[in-house]
Amino acid sequence: MTRTNISSGSSFEKPIGFSRAVRIGNTIAVAGTAPIGPDGKTAHPGDAYLQTKRCFEIIKIAIEKAGGKLEDVIRTRVMLTDISKWKDAAKAHGEFFSEIRPACTFVGVKRLIESDWLVEIEVDCILED
Repeated sequence: MTRTNISSGSSFEKPIGFSRAVRIGNTIAVAGTAPIGPDGKTAHPGDAYLQTKRCFEIIKIAIEKAGGKLEDVIRTRVMLTDISKWKDAAKAHGEFFSEIRPACTFVGVKRLIESDWLVEIEVDCILED
């Protein structure tokens, strides 16, 4: 099967050695995606809801570059540095997935790479044949 690596242009990709997403066959895996703005800085510091939305905007672009669509998402993993903000993240999740309803996990983590990232999200997709 052919492997396609998708880049988002993140400055973290090259030194870490990862792709924003990888597609093999009908499967797309999207790496942990942080709320990074077009300027390379953290988007919406202090706002878990808007940071979650930004993560999903980046994820949606990566999925589309890989030939998929949000409806192909089967699992999301939402990692929060303050699990008490899960409802804010869940609201943003629902705006993207209320009709799709993938399997979803919210996890509290101690910290992410940048201290002002409140959320990081991974997504898995399976495309229809």
